[in-house]
Amino acid sequence: MTSIPHGTPGHPDPLRALDLARLRRRTSMKWRTYPEDVLPLWVAEMDVPLAEPVVRAVTDALALGDTGYPAGTAYAEALAAFAADRWGWSGIDIARTAIVPDVMLGVVEMLKLVTGPGDPVVVNPPVYPPFFAFLTHLDRRVVENPLDPALRIDPASLEETFRELTADGGRAAYLLCSPHNPGGTVHTAAELATVAALAERYGVRVVADEIHAPLVTPGTAFVPYLSVPGAERGLSLMSASKGWNLPGLKAALALAGPGARADLDRLPEEVGHGPSHLGVIAHTAALREATDWLDALLAGLDANRALLSDLLAAHLPAVRPYPAEATYLAWLDCRALGVGDDPAAAFLERGRVALSSGLPFGTGGAGHARLNLATTPEILTEGVRRMAAAVA
Repeated sequence: MTSIPHGTPGHPDPLRALDLARLRRRTSMKWRTYPEDVLPLWVAEMDVPLAEPVVRAVTDALALGDTGYPAGTAYAEALAAFAADRWGWSGIDIARTAIVPDVMLGVVEMLKLVTGPGDPVVVNPPVYPPFFAFLTHLDRRVVENPLDPALRIDPASLEETFRELTADGGRAAYLLCSPHNPGGTVHTAAELATVAALAERYGVRVVADEIHAPLVTPGTAFVPYLSVPGAERGLSLMSASKGWNLPGLKAALALAGPGARADLDRLPEEVGHGPSHLGVIAHTAALREATDWLDALLAGLDANRALLSDLLAAHLPAVRPYPAEATYLAWLDCRALGVGDDPAAAFLERGRVALSSGLPFGTGGAGHARLNLATTPEILTEGVRRMAAAVA
């Protein structure tokens, strides 16, 4: 895949549009979980106004009373056009797509297609905590294969895990987080091709969570898993949810490689009843009409990453941020602070700033915290000030 350059022709930075007073009027999880004296920099919600094309599409639908059940392929067609333009990938076959309620429920449905109760599913910790919760609820056995110290996939370790899990001829799957959350690693084409080759060698089915795909740093190339050689039997989940701040408008797409179409064809019809029709409308509008907004957001996120680095160097030099190539979630190594395995607890109790604890991310999470930098520069600055005060 090649990185396609995009500009921000006059579109204002969405991260500079809202002040704290307006944000505190929101009633979503980010702004209602903690008391008002806590500054929330944790869960993956962005402090931005919605892109105007998305607002217009949803309000037009409401004005029409168009609030029924989802139908058609407009969402898949919009994603295919976005993928071709943004990632130079024309490999989305609309016939090998299905609308699912959201990415994690889509992951569950894909794993139901290729594994059975008690089968192992490999994950790369530290990794998105719902992976553990959803897999356990699904009655699958979570097998950790930790990332290396640079937060990249270790192919030798992955191969050994695949070999052990399939030695008796049993089924296994690999739940790939791409780009990786936390840490923001963007897996390269070579790394993903190695994953595909190993999966084929050992009969492991790959399900890729690619929800953060639109959120790569300028100059970084996102590589869809299904685009690499050997990934023909892979399954992927994509969505506009993270890129355009639409988690409350539920809709995602399951994609199948050419060798996995028969698996996707077994997806129960009722799964398609779960997505929100308004969600499908919103996600379609985002992918089709709000790419200028996305580009302005990406520029703002890049500025916030630089700001966070400067703030930590000035006020918390013992905290090391991992260099991120994607997402708006900064993974912070706080072990040198000497506040124990859960630095987020100290930041919350003593500084009244909420970050995500590293502990639920699995192996490698102790002593770490995840910070959501998709906010205003002023809020980010105040957040780091409070973190520093908490350990002064």
